Amino acid sequence: MSKRLKPIPNFHSEDEEREFWATKGRDSTQYLDWSKARLARFPNLKPSTRSISLRLPLSLIERIKLEANKRDVPYQSLIKVWLAEKAWKEAGTMAVNAGHAAKRSLGISKRKASGAR
Repeated sequence: MSKRLKPIPNFHSEDEEREFWATKGRDSTQYLDWSKARLARFPNLKPSTRSISLRLPLSLIERIKLEANKRDVPYQSLIKVWLAEKAWKEAGTMAVNAGHAAKRSLGISKRKASGAR
């Protein structure tokens, strides 16, 4: 006899769904039969992005541009890579893989990232 599952509620936003699943004590096995789960791959999925304004000292921007030029990459892409690497390092999980994934998603090769030409 299989376990009776609770229905998953309809959510009005991703934030509402995120809050639902993050609720302390909530067990997803009450809602999903994980024995029927299958691996999914989304090779063309692009992460959603949002533009932000960030005030930086001119000297810092110029230094970043110099570093980006050495690596033959756009300076904004280099900033994204550096931020991603630092964020994953601070989180303490998957730091190496996240940094490499960020570089791949931004089109920065190992050769470019190391400054080699």
